[in-house]
Amino acid sequence: MSEEFKYTKIQNKALRLLNGKAGNVMLFGGSRSGKTFVLCANIALAAFTFPGIRIAILRRYLKDVRESILMDTFPKVLRIRFEIPQGKFEKMLSKSDLVFRTETGSEIWFGGLDDKDRVEKILGKEYGLIFFNEVSQIPWSSIEIAKTRLAMKVDNWRNRSYYDCNPTVKSHWAYQLFIEKTAPNKTPLIYPEDYVSLQMNPMDNRRNISSEYLEKTLGSITGKARDRFLLGNWTEDNENALWKQGPMIDTWRVRDAPADLERIVVGVDPAITNSAGSDYTGIIVAGKGKDRSGQEHYYIIKDYSLQGSPQEWATAVVKAFRESYADRVVVEVNQGGDLVISVLRNVDASLPIRSVHASRGKIIRAEPIAALYEQGLVHHVGEFPELEEEMISYTGTDSEESPDRMDALVWAITDLSKVCSVEIGSFRFA
Repeated sequence: MSEEFKYTKIQNKALRLLNGKAGNVMLFGGSRSGKTFVLCANIALAAFTFPGIRIAILRRYLKDVRESILMDTFPKVLRIRFEIPQGKFEKMLSKSDLVFRTETGSEIWFGGLDDKDRVEKILGKEYGLIFFNEVSQIPWSSIEIAKTRLAMKVDNWRNRSYYDCNPTVKSHWAYQLFIEKTAPNKTPLIYPEDYVSLQMNPMDNRRNISSEYLEKTLGSITGKARDRFLLGNWTEDNENALWKQGPMIDTWRVRDAPADLERIVVGVDPAITNSAGSDYTGIIVAGKGKDRSGQEHYYIIKDYSLQGSPQEWATAVVKAFRESYADRVVVEVNQGGDLVISVLRNVDASLPIRSVHASRGKIIRAEPIAALYEQGLVHHVGEFPELEEEMISYTGTDSEESPDRMDALVWAITDLSKVCSVEIGSFRFA
């Protein structure tokens, strides 16, 4: 170890947990608190110390694990903690497989749970350690599947799982598991002592981050963002919002949509103006299928929402329609009227469009859709952080920003579910 390198006091505490008796350890807290650094350092040490051990570092999105871990934190850890220069790191890394191999025969695999082929390749092997990075974005169903591969036998090593995150709402499975000591289905853990956690905040890592970032960037944020990224606190669900993160979204989340969906639509809530302060255009792809009993279920498949000109969002809508093999575009025309339709027709004259006109408020339109969520009939295929933040935050007060993604979702599921149009507005074919 470099003589200049020293772990912070809280990182040393984390190391004792990571190498203790518990098989599941979560580090949570604010931004730039040193969580991921100490986790990667301990993972690298395990790879160098235990010959032949295989380790997986998994995140929700492949591009994030590449950019955040593989090309940033991990080589930094090797350079600072183990004095391994960038050139040697690159020789030890298989860029085609995203596997770091040590001279002791150990392997560290990097993967994103959104890349099906890569996940299948990773989960085709057994591991002695799995690190789930930024678990606020990872559905519990993906965690369960990955942990079935935690079955490797390594001398003098106990298999374990590591987790980290910037904390989100208390209904998230990570809070339930590590803080409340209950499983996601609310039953008490059989071995609660096997799940331990530690809060680490940027103030604990002051010597390794700039005072400007700590005081001006993090110090200036407010509300939920301050609680999460500066103070590292879990927050309560908004009791006045229609949706609750844990019981209504996380519980029913799935990795993949059924291959035999009966119908797919693209819901659109368009922004008419185009400036830096303009609303986003909500563009949500949703599908409908039936289970074995014949019960209809709905799937949120992809979010194409963006802030841009009418030409840009119309192009994105057509892209969403084509890439998802949708049956129809459902677009709100309260603002813009026939202009909205003509913008879409200019991009694709053959686009099948159903225009919808809202005659009642957003909350009233959303209530029947929230009821479907309560019944466990709506499933998010993966994570949609921006969309879900709108859903669990919006209460309908005049001071709130327009929930564009949420509106698009409501229109899409309304069309798929045939919710009573008398209650939510009027439909007409364009």
